[in-house]
Amino acid sequence: MLADALEHLVRGVVAHPDDVVVRDRDLRRGSVLEVRVHPDDLGKVIGRNGRTATAFRTVIGALAGRDGARIDFVDVDRRR
Repeated sequence: MLADALEHLVRGVVAHPDDVVVRDRDLRRGSVLEVRVHPDDLGKVIGRNGRTATAFRTVIGALAGRDGARIDFVDVDRRR
């Protein structure tokens, strides 16, 4: 549910919505939502001084409740 909500929000901001992919990864420290975007859209997703990324984290944090979730933004050229 959180991944779908974040994907919807990010697709509304970027110029290449088809390149947006959100993966929910469970790590030892908790859940991580990994957002992959087109390299040209990375600046839009992060925003000036990180304000857009902070807004995404605030909204998803409110939806997550006590469980919480970390969000990592990655461009599609970088592979893990």
